[in-house]
Parts: sequence; structure tokens; C-alpha cells
Amino acid sequence: MLWIPISLAAATFQILRTSRQHELRDQLSAGAAGFVRYLYGAPFAWALTIVWFGVAGHDVPTPPTRFWPLVTAAGLAQIVATVALLRSFRERDFAVGTVYSKTEVLAVAIAGAVGLGEPLALPGWLGAVLVTVGVAWLASGGSPVRLLRRAGDPAAVMGLVAGTFFAIASVLIRAASRSMGEEQPAFDRALVTLVVMLTIQTVVNTVGFAVSNPASLPKALRASRPAVYVGLFSLLGSMGWAWAMTLENAAKVRTLGQVELLIAFAIAYVKLGERHTRDDLTASAVVLAGVVMVTLLG
Repeated sequence: MLWIPISLAAATFQILRTSRQHELRDQLSAGAAGFVRYLYGAPFAWALTIVWFGVAGHDVPTPPTRFWPLVTAAGLAQIVATVALLRSFRERDFAVGTVYSKTEVLAVAIAGAVGLGEPLALPGWLGAVLVTVGVAWLASGGSPVRLLRRAGDPAAVMGLVAGTFFAIASVLIRAASRSMGEEQPAFDRALVTLVVMLTIQTVVNTVGFAVSNPASLPKALRASRPAVYVGLFSLLGSMGWAWAMTLENAAKVRTLGQVELLIAFAIAYVKLGERHTRDDLTASAVVLAGVVMVTLLG
């Protein structure tokens, strides 16, 4: 059950990364704001890799041939998902974009069942549906019906794109890590998967911006103060997700990860003194019930 605390830690770091990334919205385009998580995360990943395998002397897992297309596809899917999510936020409807991106929970379950042959048990499927409903209720301010009516909004469309590609990336990350064999430690396989994926993402983004929008590169470098924290928290969160998904079914990991919304609510309550409605608390209970069902019975 090690994957549970690792997933919870990853969700926490993801919240911290998102809060820092939000600061960049006024300075950078959606694509450039997504780029900084790779540009500033990759050096941290390489430093960790050098310490872990070079200084500490752990054996480096040998990736098989099939690892490379899997990790490349995972990296590209994550780039598309990140840009789509940031664009959904730029439509000035954070709730709509967030809710539709959280269809990722069901998408990961379906992709894992079809692509990896790892279907959830019936209670797990029911739990995934509960989590999706609870998140919609929570983020919509108690009016998920209104959200469904707005399914064609640009924010909703971008949210759906983000959720779909985040799901694809999750399943591919697990497949890439597992391709190195179960005899290797899970953390070592996750670290190799992550550092390769971050390197590919950094190269692809750098070349892409150099060709299509060269002005974005110096802007990303000038935004180093908030961006370096985005990179650090992104690395810690991504490392947690990769490690957890190496240990356990990606659908379970990503479903448990939805507690990030509840963590955000708790932080707002404790640190900011915000108070929430009965609908908020009921929706939170639905999310927790779904998470428990997937985690323990899925």
C-alpha cells in the first residue's frame, strides 16, 4: 500500500505547482506557461538521477526497445494535456475547465482496462463514477446540471481534451515503467521513466518555440523566480505519480489523486479562513466515498 501515501504527496505537490503556475498566466502564453514545468523541472530531475545512480550507486535499469515509443508518446500526451488545461483556464471559467478535465478519472480506468488489461472491479468503477460526480458538484458550486448545459463551451472542450490526454499519459507512463521488468526497484524505474520523459518534453518544447514563437523562450527565462518553483514542485509531483503508477493500477492512483481538491479546500479553510456551504461538504463526502471505493475495493 506504499502507493497511497506517495499518491497523496504527489497530489499535494501538484496543488503547489498549480498555484505557482497560476502566477505566470499574465506573463506567458498558455503553451509557454506549460513549458516552464519541463524547462525548470528537467535540471532537478537530472540532478536527482545523478545523485541516485551516480553518487548512491544504484544500478540503472536498462530500458527495452518498446520503452522509447511509450515514454515519448506519454511525454507528448502530457504536453497536449497541459496546454489544453491552461487554455481552458484562459477562457475565464476555471470551474468548467477543471470539472471537464477531471473526466480523466473515468478515462484512465477505461484506457487501463483496454490498453493494459487492468480493469477495475465493479465497486471500483462505481467509485470512479462517484468521484467524477463529486468533483463536478464541488467545482460547479452545486449546479452540475448547468455545467452539462455548457458542455460545448471552449473551456469545457479544452477541459475534455486535457482530461483525455492526461489519462493517455498516465497509462503510457505505467506501461513504460513496467517495460523495464518487475525485478528492478519501482523507484528506479519511475526515475528513469521521468527523467527521459522530461528531457524529451524539454527538447520538443524548446525546438517548437524556437521555430514558431522565438520570443517565448526569453520570456520563460525572465520568469525564472516563479518558474523555478513550478519546476521543482512539478518534478516532485511527477516523480510521485510515476512512482505510484509503477506500483499500482493507474486508475487507482489518479482517482486517489482527486483528493487534491479536498486538500485545496482544507488549506483554504485553515489558512485563509474560507467557509464552505453544505453542498461543498456533501460533494466532498461523495468524492471521498468514491476514492475509498476505488482504493480499497477497485
